[in-house]
Amino acid sequence: MRHKKVKKRITNPDTIHNSMVVSKLINYIMKDGKKTVAQKQVYGAFDVLTEKGKDPLKEFDLALTNVGPKVEVKARRVGGANYQVPVEVSPARRTSLALRWIIEAATKRPNKEYHTFSEKLAAEIIDATQNLGDAVRKREIALKQAEANRAFSHFRW
Repeated sequence: MRHKKVKKRITNPDTIHNSMVVSKLINYIMKDGKKTVAQKQVYGAFDVLTEKGKDPLKEFDLALTNVGPKVEVKARRVGGANYQVPVEVSPARRTSLALRWIIEAATKRPNKEYHTFSEKLAAEIIDATQNLGDAVRKREIALKQAEANRAFSHFRW
């Protein structure tokens, strides 16, 4: 190993739902250390889900499982050539990728239909539960890349 192993930081669960994953979502959305703003956005999205008659935590967990990739490709250098080697994704990385992709897809949504980020996030979570939307499309792209490069899977390390 080239450097010391980094210790995992343990985040505290969020105050309302007592969930570690929701707390991570809030921390991913947070900008410039403004946690209360991020909390308002996430809980606002959960309120929108509740108004539509859905359980926000269950919907959010289902969205994460639908968006999280099972396989991804990593670059591996073998004999002067770079190969895209398919690798299984660890559960921690799967959730972090899913959170990142959901937030990214929510921010890309057009402002014409939705007025606030909370509405965009709620819409993206609903789409992800139904295997629709930009975040799920990103997972499909990762799966296709891994499938296309399956021939190089013997280069695993």
